Amino acid sequence: MTPPMIYGLTGIALFCLSLYALIVEKHLLRKILAINLMGSGVFLVLTALARHHTPVPDPVPHAMVITGIVVEMISNVPWAVMLILLPLTGGMGAFLWPRRSVPIGLTAVFGAAAAAAGLAYVVAQRGAYHHPVGGWGAPLGIDLYADALSLAMLIMTALVALGISVYSTRYFDEENAGRFWPLWLLTLAGLNALFLSADVFNFYVTLELIGLGAVALTALAGRADALVGATRYLLAALLGSMTYLLGVAFLYHGFGGVDLFLLAKHTEPSPFAWAALGLIGTGLMLKTALFPLHFWLPSAHSSAAAPVSALLSALVIKAAFYILFRIGLVVFGGFELETVLVLISVLGAAAVLWGSVAALLQRRLKLMIAYSTIAQVGYLFLALGFALGHHAAAFQATVYLALSHAFAKSAMFLVAGNLIRFDGHDSIKELKQIVLHLPVSATAFALAGVSIIGLPPSGGFVGKWLLLEAALAQGQWAVAVVVIAGSLLAAAYVFKVLGFTFTRTPIAQAPRRLPPAMEWSALFLAFAALLMGLIPSALPAFIETAAPFYGPGALP
Repeated sequence: MTPPMIYGLTGIALFCLSLYALIVEKHLLRKILAINLMGSGVFLVLTALARHHTPVPDPVPHAMVITGIVVEMISNVPWAVMLILLPLTGGMGAFLWPRRSVPIGLTAVFGAAAAAAGLAYVVAQRGAYHHPVGGWGAPLGIDLYADALSLAMLIMTALVALGISVYSTRYFDEENAGRFWPLWLLTLAGLNALFLSADVFNFYVTLELIGLGAVALTALAGRADALVGATRYLLAALLGSMTYLLGVAFLYHGFGGVDLFLLAKHTEPSPFAWAALGLIGTGLMLKTALFPLHFWLPSAHSSAAAPVSALLSALVIKAAFYILFRIGLVVFGGFELETVLVLISVLGAAAVLWGSVAALLQRRLKLMIAYSTIAQVGYLFLALGFALGHHAAAFQATVYLALSHAFAKSAMFLVAGNLIRFDGHDSIKELKQIVLHLPVSATAFALAGVSIIGLPPSGGFVGKWLLLEAALAQGQWAVAVVVIAGSLLAAAYVFKVLGFTFTRTPIAQAPRRLPPAMEWSALFLAFAALLMGLIPSALPAFIETAAPFYGPGALP
């Protein structure tokens, strides 16, 4: 037996055993080891192929051949399709085999994260990614599209999904895990499909998938308050979806298409266009919980299980906002929107101030975080108001604020889940020197709070700095005052919580241990929010590559 055959057989055996271990093992470190061994197996197979085709070994040509093979393989893989199919297939598998839902779910989530990384490589090398599903592109078929903006949302989703998934392996018991994973993976598939869509009707379909999964996940806690919150959420989601769909019908009737690129070429100011803008905007504002359409959010987010609250605040709300962002920039980017922009800015400012004050007045931690989400949505709409005016700094601010909020708020909700698991409640005044018992969780909350407040060097700081730059460039001093006031109020409610974590209590408390996965998952997401501010030069340059998507004359 020749050495190449030995290398190849060894690599195949190592890959297969590692794949089996990745699926079966429950310990996170063993799964990471299995992934590393899979990479070693692939390397051995590629080495065997190179040695088989080259009689005289030379390391430099071999390295070039292997690199070329790997690059070509990465470039030709349909990563966008895998981003949708992996969690969708995983959800079906978790539903059929509930006892194996955890390894199946983790495999699907890690696979989707790898697919997001592969798609990022392709977009970085080749620019915007187009994939006609089934070989039929728009207008007859469906196109999957990815540029820097959608890719940023996909990477955000992948990272938050990793943190939530690892956390959930220790949060749910076996019975609830069998219910959680199918719904969570269905929601994840819908999120990825939405961020890859370039069609206003596909936005509706994926938004419905996400909404149905999110409502069911909210009710998963089974308590009366969770059922009430899920019912309110369902009614708001259906009303928002129907309003949005009616707006899509106006666009289709008036301009004969649903593809974003085609609509951008043919949509002109007319009664149909303005009616569509009003209906689509109202429906998506309701699903984003913009003040005063936020009535459903506090009860839904505060009553759900901690991982569900994290994904609702970090991902589900961003899906509706992303649609509004895309349609506003692409389809209505050439309209005169002064009145609309003023309305968006006023509602955003009201959301920042009202949500921050309401968060400061709360006595329960999860309710405080939920009302804080309303305030952070206000920042997104303040930035959107300037971005629709094609202000470059505001465009970057919108992306920074969306990503940093997703990481920070998901970390906060996971920390709240840790405190409830540790002490049985989330009363802020009864935190009882938690910092001594759960130092990792306390650190995660503090780091997430740094980004929510907007302190350097966090991603929240960069986003608010860019928003202030856009506001001052337009002479909008009132917006600048609102941004600063919101940050001061955020500091008040974040430090209020941190202050009680150091409070002494006369009641002796028996120390309890939480699973490390629950604490470190929260810290991972909090560090992600912080690290966004430490790479301020790379991320804006990457985001700017999405600018041609909405610029005048930029359509392919």
